[in-house]
Amino acid sequence: GNTLEQTERKQFRFKFTAIASRAVRWHALCARDEFKDEFKSGWYRGYYDCNFRPGILMYPGAFLFRKLLPGMLESERRRIMEFVTGVKKKETLELSELLEEGRIGTEVKVNGAIHTIRDMGTIAFIILRKREGLVQCVYEEDISKFDLKDVKEADTVEVTGVLVESAKAPNGIEIRLGELKILSEPAEPMPLPIAKWKLNTSLEAKLNYRPISLRNIRERAKFRIQEGIVRGFRDFLYKEGFTEIHTPKIGAKSAEGGANLFRLEYFHRPAILQQSPQFYKQMMVGVFDRVFETAPVFRAEKHNTKRHLNEYTSLDFEMGYIDGFEDIMAMETGFLQYTMELLKKEYARELQILNIEVPKTDNIPAVRFDEIKRLVSEKYDRKIKNPFDLEPEEETLISRYAKEEWDADFVFVTHYPSKKRPFYAMDDPEDPTYTLSFDLLFRGMEITTGGQRIHDYHELLAKMEKRGMTDEGMEQYLSAFKHGMPPHGGLGIGMERLTMKMMNEDNVRETTLFPRDLSRLEP
Repeated sequence: GNTLEQTERKQFRFKFTAIASRAVRWHALCARDEFKDEFKSGWYRGYYDCNFRPGILMYPGAFLFRKLLPGMLESERRRIMEFVTGVKKKETLELSELLEEGRIGTEVKVNGAIHTIRDMGTIAFIILRKREGLVQCVYEEDISKFDLKDVKEADTVEVTGVLVESAKAPNGIEIRLGELKILSEPAEPMPLPIAKWKLNTSLEAKLNYRPISLRNIRERAKFRIQEGIVRGFRDFLYKEGFTEIHTPKIGAKSAEGGANLFRLEYFHRPAILQQSPQFYKQMMVGVFDRVFETAPVFRAEKHNTKRHLNEYTSLDFEMGYIDGFEDIMAMETGFLQYTMELLKKEYARELQILNIEVPKTDNIPAVRFDEIKRLVSEKYDRKIKNPFDLEPEEETLISRYAKEEWDADFVFVTHYPSKKRPFYAMDDPEDPTYTLSFDLLFRGMEITTGGQRIHDYHELLAKMEKRGMTDEGMEQYLSAFKHGMPPHGGLGIGMERLTMKMMNEDNVRETTLFPRDLSRLEP
């Protein structure tokens, strides 16, 4: 303080305002622990400790200063700090706000990216891309206060103008531009014609330029629909009393077993990337009764097909106190019904953009595995090649059969052979060669696998022993059953596959943001 005292002594003698400023700084200094006692002993004490003797001019100012001190301190606090009180209302409007009643004829401010420019001579149409859709803006040479030559596609801008009705414009409105401010400019031209209604380019090109191709209106609409599916899954299960959980993706043991595992070294110990959250879901049934998770799973399968990915998002749930695996199918049917209504209500724009027909979910047929194989074989004159599993061609034919015979878009195939189900699947008491499990097929593809699980500890150990398995690495999992578990079951839904079939796409990569397969690790 002494050095600062000496440099400002002259100002303190003649300017009372400088005295106030000095005291504010003293307040900050004395607030530190080592100065607290000194500060509390008097407002003037610090000055005398610094060997400063104020002159007569100081006292009137000091008296006034004492009166003004609280306000000055608050002013100083505001100068160096402010409170964040929540989301601030912006002046710029979104598309839904532009469509509100009473907006027509008013001046509006909107920001967005220039999707395309159509120059017609004295006027031009500048189309802005926003999160909710496209907004058409009209440049008029004699009215707009900027030069059209200064703007280009992919500029991000803020525009001001008058909102008017226009039957030919997207959403029936357009902005007659007054001012335009450029917020940022691209360094290079677009590598893909994203402004076209349909991005007519190869899937490989779309994936190579994924951050750009997703700016196409139809491409990004796919993932709005996908959002709606996941949102429906979450909302419905919350409504049904489920608790959302988040389980680890690195583990010592896989729930599914087999050789299709991504293996890694985990601090000098072997580990794997989880194929499924199955073990954790079951353990958490003993805690919350009903749980769900939306998370990635990893499969090291060397399949380079249109239906396989090595990383995908699984929509999983597990529920306790069930009467049978039919409860699981009923819960999934409820989810599908809720989600389809949500899509029709909240995602109508995207459904229209993609020309999606929402599938029927009011009645979903359920038919035994062995019975549907027989029915399809007879109707379509196809020999049964694999008695233990469904081949892709059979899945297509089963869905075709369900549509022709029952007018159903979805079909449950139940009682899969025990040989093709994991050890925790409960065998059918009436015929142990089959399980109390199911797959859900949708428009020719399996999108769900589920069923009832073994909940008895001794029965679980017996089935593991029958399959030649040991409990190494599964002690924690088994401990949940050792200490009691209710009858339970669950399922896993492939998010990308469900989205793919909703849109009648031919390749699951079309509905995967950034696919991971045999050949692709980026972007």
